[in-house]
Amino acid sequence: MSHSTVPRTDTEAEEGKKNPPKANGGDTGTPDRPPTGNLSLRLRFRRDRVLLLMTLPAVVLLLVFNYVPILGNVVAFQEYDPYLSDNGVVSILHSPWVGLENFQRIFEDSAFWNAVQNTLVLFVLQLLLYFPVPILLALLINSVVRPRVRAISQAILYLPHFFSWVLVVAVFQQLLGGAGLLSQLLRQHGYDGLDIMTDPETFKFLITAQSVWKDAGWGIIVFLAALASVSPDLYEAAAMDGANRWRRMWHVTLPALRPVVALLLVLRVGDALTVGFEQILLQRGAVGPGAAEVLDTFVWWNGVRNQDFGYAAAAGLVKGVISLGLVLAANKVAHLMGEQGVYKK
Repeated sequence: MSHSTVPRTDTEAEEGKKNPPKANGGDTGTPDRPPTGNLSLRLRFRRDRVLLLMTLPAVVLLLVFNYVPILGNVVAFQEYDPYLSDNGVVSILHSPWVGLENFQRIFEDSAFWNAVQNTLVLFVLQLLLYFPVPILLALLINSVVRPRVRAISQAILYLPHFFSWVLVVAVFQQLLGGAGLLSQLLRQHGYDGLDIMTDPETFKFLITAQSVWKDAGWGIIVFLAALASVSPDLYEAAAMDGANRWRRMWHVTLPALRPVVALLLVLRVGDALTVGFEQILLQRGAVGPGAAEVLDTFVWWNGVRNQDFGYAAAAGLVKGVISLGLVLAANKVAHLMGEQGVYKK
């Protein structure tokens, strides 16, 4: 029995081009959804209203405690006196304007430049000595085979993070102070004791050692999360190609950590002028402002202790502008290295 083929007309052929048949041979009955990019703002708001409501409290807190206080930087251009009124806003409105006089005083103040120098030296030391420690600890813990040993190691390393700076300074005082354990051991063996806690020459290394002991264990969390996302197939393929443990670490593990390292490095550079206010303030009296004065303590001392609020606000504003410039510059360097950084290009 032969079957005859009915030729299609031109109209049917055009309709076939406009409405091609489904790949599964029939209509599924599901209406076509419009692309997300074509949705109006109202439709997207209706679609994401639950997520927006969930984030609303966090946004309100961010606005109230982070962005609204920015308006207070206006006192940097005033001779601000908070005692003009019981209301701080009224005091700002009635304080006399001095223009750029506070900024001129800052740039002519040798104490300010000493604080800048101490801050930058501490930042460089912590970048060279503190920043690589969490990476090395993460690699070490990740190489431990037994899960129980790994969990115990993480708990021991995390624990100092939950200590207050008062307790951390007290521990170091008992170990490295003039009557500490190290000095007592030296005296028992006929040597002179050491008081590292009051030595201005070693103060910057002392601060860095305290930061490493307290926060390095907590910093490895991000790197361990990045290492957990590395596919085991990459390690197996490298092992089949003859790579030993060090080669696998160099060619598989470290490239996997590079985006995270670039991001944290950018954030660390942006935080370069903030090197631990509470930690340094607790030990400032022991070594003197010449070795321990940083920008944060400089702002606190002039603003809170000396009641020179306009001058302290000007110093804080200069610090904020410089920090923003450092973030933008570091992020640009990350883009040149092929990494995303804080935000994409």
